[in-house]
Amino acid sequence: MLFEFVDFANARLAAALAGFRLPSGIFWLYFSGSILLVVGLVKILKDELPQTHGLDKIMPFGRMFLAIPLAVFGTEHFTNTADIANIVPRWLPAHVFWVYLVGIALIAAALSITVQIQSPLAATLLGAMFFLFVLLIHTPNIMAHPSNRFFWTLGLREIAFSGGALAYAGAHGKSGRARGVPGLVTVGRFFVAIPAMFYGVEHFLHPLFAPGVPLEKIIPVWVPGRLPWAYLAGTVLVAAGVALLVNQKARMAATCLGVVILLLVLFVYLPMLVASPTNLESLNYFFDTLLFSGAVLVLADALA
Repeated sequence: MLFEFVDFANARLAAALAGFRLPSGIFWLYFSGSILLVVGLVKILKDELPQTHGLDKIMPFGRMFLAIPLAVFGTEHFTNTADIANIVPRWLPAHVFWVYLVGIALIAAALSITVQIQSPLAATLLGAMFFLFVLLIHTPNIMAHPSNRFFWTLGLREIAFSGGALAYAGAHGKSGRARGVPGLVTVGRFFVAIPAMFYGVEHFLHPLFAPGVPLEKIIPVWVPGRLPWAYLAGTVLVAAGVALLVNQKARMAATCLGVVILLLVLFVYLPMLVASPTNLESLNYFFDTLLFSGAVLVLADALA
C-alpha cells in the first residue's frame, strides 16, 4: 500500500508540474521561496511592523529579503547538484558532499533568520561561510584572471553577502552583558561599502549589463529605462559606498541603497523572470539581486 501511495503521489505531482509547465527542479525553488515568504510575512506583519514608523517599516523586510534567496539557493544545491559541484575547488575531495552540506547550511540559516531562533549564531556562521567562498573559490579565480571584471564582481558579491550576515549577527548577538557586537557591524559596513563602490563604477563603464550586481547578463531591450536604471543604480552605489566607508550618514545611505536595489528587483528582474519563469538564469539573477538588497537593508537596520 505504501509503495502504491508513493507512486500515486509522484504521478499527481508530475501531472501538476506538467499543468504549470514547471520542471520539478524549478518548482522546488519556487516552493522553498514561497514557504519562507509566507512564514516571514506572518511574523513581520504580526510582531514587527506595528512597532516601526516611517521609512523604518522596510527594515524588518530586509531580514526576509536575505532569508528567501538563501532558501532558494540552498534548494538549488539539491536540484542542480552536478553543475554546482563543478564550482567546488578541485583539491577538495567528495564534491557532491560539500554541495549538499552547503545546501543544508543555507536552508538552516534561512529558517533560523526568518523565525529568529538562534539567528545570531546562524548569521555568524553564514557570514563566515560566504567569506570562505571568497578565499577558497573567488580569490584563486581573481589571481588567475586579474583583468576579468566578472571574477571581481563575483568575489565582491560574496563579501557583501558576508557583510550583511555579519552585521545582522552583530546587531542581534550578545557580547558579555551588553547586547550587540559592534565589531561585527563595523566589519559588515566595510564588506558592503567596498563592493558598492566597485559596482557603482562598473555601472557607468558598462551600463547595458545587469544592474545591481553587474554580471554578464545584458538587460533585454524590452525592459524600459535600461540606461536610466543603470545610471541611477551606479550613482546610488557610489554615494552609498563612500558614506558607508567614511561612516557618515551611513544608516541613511544603506537604507537608500537597499531600496534602490529592491526597485531593480521589482522593475528589472521581476519582468525578466515573468517573461521566462522556467529559466534558471533569470531565477538566479532575481534572487541574487534580492539577496543583495536584503544584505544592505539588514546592515542599515544594524547601524541603528
